[in-house]
Formats: sequence, C-alpha cells, structure tokens
Amino acid sequence: MKTQVAIIGAGPSGLLLGALLTKAGIANTIIERQTPDYVLGRIRAGILEQTTVDLLHEAGVGHGVSNEGLVHHHIELIFKGERHPIDVHALTGGKVVTAYGQTEVTRDLMAAREASGSPTVYAASNVAVHDYDSATPRVTYDKDGQSHTLDCEFIAGCDGFHGVCRASVPQGAIKEFERVYPFGWLGVLSDTPPVSPHAILYANSERGFALCSMRSMTRSRYYVQCPMTDKVEDWSDERFWNELKSRLDTDTASRLVTGPSIEKSIAPLRSFVAEPMRFGRMFLAGDAAHIVPPTGAKGLNLAASDVKMLSSALIEFFVEKSQAGIDGYSERALSRIWKAERFSWWLTSLMHRFPDADGFGQKIQEAELEYLVRSRAASTTVAENYVGLPFDFAA
Repeated sequence: MKTQVAIIGAGPSGLLLGALLTKAGIANTIIERQTPDYVLGRIRAGILEQTTVDLLHEAGVGHGVSNEGLVHHHIELIFKGERHPIDVHALTGGKVVTAYGQTEVTRDLMAAREASGSPTVYAASNVAVHDYDSATPRVTYDKDGQSHTLDCEFIAGCDGFHGVCRASVPQGAIKEFERVYPFGWLGVLSDTPPVSPHAILYANSERGFALCSMRSMTRSRYYVQCPMTDKVEDWSDERFWNELKSRLDTDTASRLVTGPSIEKSIAPLRSFVAEPMRFGRMFLAGDAAHIVPPTGAKGLNLAASDVKMLSSALIEFFVEKSQAGIDGYSERALSRIWKAERFSWWLTSLMHRFPDADGFGQKIQEAELEYLVRSRAASTTVAENYVGLPFDFAA
C-alpha cells in the first residue's frame, strides 16, 4: 500500500490532521492499534479554546460543536470561601471557551472520516515505523493475521504519550523535560445538572483543589485533588460529594446536585515536553510530544494547535512545493507549547495544596489570587491564556 502521509493514531489529533489533509486533496492513511469503540470510550476533557473551535470548522467538522457546544463567557475562582468571576469574553475582545466533550469531537471526526472514504486501519498490532530519516519512510503492522507495509512520504506521530513514534527515536536525538506533581485528580462524571451553567469553577481551599465543569445541561464533570496513593475504590460517591462540597463556597455547595457516578477515575498530573518534534520525515504531534496537567484545559487544545501547524506545513509542501513549513514546524510548535506549559504549571501551582507547603505557601497563594481578581491587567493575562493564544503569537 502507498499514501502520501501515514498518520499513526486515530485520536482527535490524528483524525483532525487527516480531515485537514483530505480536504486539501492530500492522500493519508490512519493506523490505530485500538478498536473504534475503545477510542470513543476514552473519556477526556471537554473545554475547547476559540482557536480549536475555529479549526474544527476549517476542517469541515464544526457542526457538532456549533449545535451542541455550550459557550462560556466566564471562569470563576473560589478561594477563602468566596467566588470571583473573570469575564474572559470581555477581557479578550469577544473570545470564549466552549464545553464540548472530547468523545463528541472524536465521534464527529470519525463520521467525517468515514464519509470522506479516506482509509483508517483499526485494531492494528505490532505497528512500527521505518526509514523515517530517508526519502522513503514506511510503516509496518499486522492486521487479521497478516503483515502489511504502508509506503509513504511522511509519518505523523499522533499516537499519544505511550505511542511507538517517539519511542522509535534514538535516545540521543531527543530531549525530554518533565515535572511530576505529587497529587492526582479524582474525577467523577454524573448525569446531574451543572452547579453553574455559565462558568467553570476552580477552587483553592485548605483541603485542596476542586473543579466544577460541565459536559451538557444534564451531565457534569467534577474533580478533587487527592494523594496519588489513593485508589478509586477508596472513594464512595457519598465521600466524593461531601469532599467536593467542603472545598466550595457555601452558596455553590448548597446548589450542588448530586447523583450516582457514571465514571470515576484518578489521573496523575505531569508536565512533559519532548524536543524536537521533527525527525527527518517523521513528526510528532499532540500527546506524543507533550503532556500538560489538566488545570487550564490545554491538552486537547494544544494537540489541535500542533495539527494546525503540521497540516499547514504539509499542505505547503505538497501544494506549494515548499519545505519552509516542515523545516520550521518543530520550532514554531514548541514556542506555543512552552507558553501553554507555563500557563498550566502556573495555574496548577496557584490552585493546589502541595504536601510540603506550609501556612506561608497558602498565604502567598491567597495573596496572588486576590491580586489576580482585583487587577484588570492580571485578569486579562489569565483570560487571554485561557481562551487560547493566537497561532501567530510571537515566539
């Protein structure tokens, strides 16, 4: 088999890249080691930046987010028992964030992929990349008991943190930066109305961090900071709801509607970046190259920005016969990645309780939060980072 671009991974970044390339008339094949049901079953974040929503429309798959996404003009910070709104819409000249689950984004992209007729191979095993430092890269994999080879001109590694693409790069050719945080997020998904239909709530309390967000007007997603030594079975629904209420202000806690959890999990928090993101004719994008803590909702959005830059570079190569885009891809993508990593690290540091922190650390957090909500300049900095920096933001 032969294609122009082999995309490893059928998550949102791989599917979005495929949609943009297909729209531009560039042949591409996606290779995914999991089944479609498994891919759709991965419950992830659901807050989309303005730039991500715009990119979905550019790829021709924006109907779902337009019809079902819930636009947010505000985020709210809770500390010292009080709520403080930040009007991101007003502070950024009309930009917003939209609640639309990653599962829904993936489903929309899958449907568009199927309608386009571009090939996708699911449940592929023993996926391997070869000769990506030459002019003739290829991908091999097994499917239904048979071995296959896919010849291509470029390989896009959209296969996540544990994928084969980054792991195939010689150790000396890549540098990794990582920070692991000493706590996790216990998340609960429930078919209950959101505690606030107009805002996303971040709470800093003496008992730790909490987050209230929404997937729809009837489905909510809540998180509390917990030790990484905790196990999901340690947390009954009753214990979770009681703990969440204890970290919110009195008014918000009184309006919280509780119910049975339909999904419950504990996620570790880490910051991770791999440099560079280009190796000959293989490129990394999304979680294959970087991880951010979920504070700030940058994971999916940062993957989308990689895809925007990579798709533009590949279209420039095939349509305009120029290598400038692919030569500059890694540096350009990393410039935006590190800005998002900075914001996610900063917001994580500001809103969480750290095991080795003393009373002084908590007072410093509260002083910074008070400054943040009372200074228009500080609030604007948070707002413009939260809605997403523009793709052409200066390096």
